[in-house]
Amino acid sequence: MRLNDLDERIVHALAEDARRSYADIGSIIGLSAPAVKRRVDRLRAEGAITGFTVRVDPAALGWETEGYIEIYCSRNTSPESIKQGLARYPEVASASTVTGDADALVQVFAADMRHFEQVLERIAGEPYVERTKSVLVLSPLLRRYAPGSPG
Repeated sequence: MRLNDLDERIVHALAEDARRSYADIGSIIGLSAPAVKRRVDRLRAEGAITGFTVRVDPAALGWETEGYIEIYCSRNTSPESIKQGLARYPEVASASTVTGDADALVQVFAADMRHFEQVLERIAGEPYVERTKSVLVLSPLLRRYAPGSPG
């Protein structure tokens, strides 16, 4: 499904603040509140909007250390196997299969360096993992929660 311009602008407004009212969104994009609500309902029904959530600063939850782990898997490891293995770790914020030498890239939040090291060791010990390579984030420079420009 490809969003039209108005739908895309609604999605961007909600991505900035999911608690924004339909009237507020409507005033930004030039629609009435009921028209915005109808479009949001349609976008939810069609699966373009999958839910509404809150963004929390990981540091507020005690997660002061962020890093990425490249995972190199044994042959014939399915993406589903990787997903099931990583889903057990509350420290894993996101995981994706990737191009290049690594099979997957995992974003991890931890309380401190020792905690990150423990998570890394546990992930490296998964039966499908042959080796790992990790990097730590010094300073997050830019984080976007919806791709593209709101127009």
